[in-house]
Amino acid sequence: MAELKQLTSRATNYSQWYNELVVKADLAEQSAVRGCMVIKPYGYTIWEKMQHELDRMFKETGHQNAYFPLLIPKSFLCREAEHVEGFAKECAVVTHYRLKNDPDGSGVIVDPDAKLEEELIIRPTSETIIWNTYKNWIQSYRDLPILINQWANVMRWEMRTRLFLRTAEFLWQEGHTAHATEQEALEEAQRMLNVYADFAENFMAIPVVKGVKSPNERFAGAVETFCIEALMQDGKALQAGTSHFLGQNFAKAFDVQYVDKDNKLQYVWATSWGVSTRLMGALIMTHSDDNGLVLPPNLAPIQVVMVPIYKNDEQRTAVVAKFEELAAKLRKAGLSVNIDNNDAKKPGWKFAEYELKGVPVRLAMGARDLENGTIEVFRRDTLTKETMPIEGVEQHVVELMDAIQKNIYQKAYDFRKSVTREVNSYDEFKVEIEKGGFLLCHWDGTPETEEKIKNETKATIRCIPFDGDKTPGTCMVTGKPSKQRVIFARSY
Repeated sequence: MAELKQLTSRATNYSQWYNELVVKADLAEQSAVRGCMVIKPYGYTIWEKMQHELDRMFKETGHQNAYFPLLIPKSFLCREAEHVEGFAKECAVVTHYRLKNDPDGSGVIVDPDAKLEEELIIRPTSETIIWNTYKNWIQSYRDLPILINQWANVMRWEMRTRLFLRTAEFLWQEGHTAHATEQEALEEAQRMLNVYADFAENFMAIPVVKGVKSPNERFAGAVETFCIEALMQDGKALQAGTSHFLGQNFAKAFDVQYVDKDNKLQYVWATSWGVSTRLMGALIMTHSDDNGLVLPPNLAPIQVVMVPIYKNDEQRTAVVAKFEELAAKLRKAGLSVNIDNNDAKKPGWKFAEYELKGVPVRLAMGARDLENGTIEVFRRDTLTKETMPIEGVEQHVVELMDAIQKNIYQKAYDFRKSVTREVNSYDEFKVEIEKGGFLLCHWDGTPETEEKIKNETKATIRCIPFDGDKTPGTCMVTGKPSKQRVIFARSY
């Protein structure tokens, strides 16, 4: 039987720990296409649960799902100047539509006679194709608002990739909405940011800071970008979701106008917002430990695993029968349960495997436990176990789900709090940024100062927090006036 290999510890090499964990926990693996990944069933089940909850939340706020083309005419991308500049270096371009046999018999080549009249971009994001479509959908104020989301894949030609965190192709959702007024669009952008924050904190158990991006970090083509920022265990920040107020930029680029109640032509106001499979990376790096994944029960593919311990077929039959009885009660309570009675693997191997995969609760029982009416209950988040009566254990397990969900959130919150600190001088900043975490600093509001800090320290403004310290001060670099403290960090 193959042995489970121990992970590199986080303290030894955090990056290597992450890469090993993604593969060994059967979440994903590299594909034959450079920079693209294969998401394996266990990993995809987590993504499906994320999709399910987010989709429910989107529909509760009035949105509908649709689907738009993968390929975008190159001319569309060129209509919004900031947008094309922001994505130009990441675009994959389709130039031909046919192959043919190489005359020398060495394989196939692109048919030079099958060149497209207009080159097509594999979507890096869908604002352009969607706003070209909205032009046909919107004539009057009665057609507004349009509240559309799509679940899709996108392609951004990344040079340095890492599974889930940064891949050339990734899965995501992108919302695209059209509104009659600026105020409606702004409210929509902030509403969806709150949806993301709710999801991150209550399902992923990740504490996030809500705020607005600085101009340098703003989405290409947006007037404002709102974001939620999370902090990973190595002290680096990760952008966990963004919501963009696009103003009228795309409406003007694609001439999307409507007749208002006064019979006057007006340009439409827009938003877009999205989260991606990058959330899988956030989930792993926020909670997991040197034994493997630690998954919040709200998103775990298997919430309870049952491991029978036996010496012969008679004991196995008796223990599994008791587990089946208990599993039925837990499933009735809404939990996902797996009874692992695979003869090919010993209990110790199974224990390690399910710790690696982050199953929140493990139940183990042998013939002696059955005689005594007891069962062993193991918590993945604390790595603790207790022996308790079988009678009524299902209620205890149900309550454990809530306790584990809250505990791992609190642990992440306490960690973030412990590495968030105020810094007042640039010299101090250069020392503190090496330790990681969120640094609360005064900044003069200029792109030049922000760029200088980034070039010299590799730290960026993660956000200007909504709930941050609004006390005015002086910029740590230039000494010029600062309206409030902002959050600096190194990031993924």
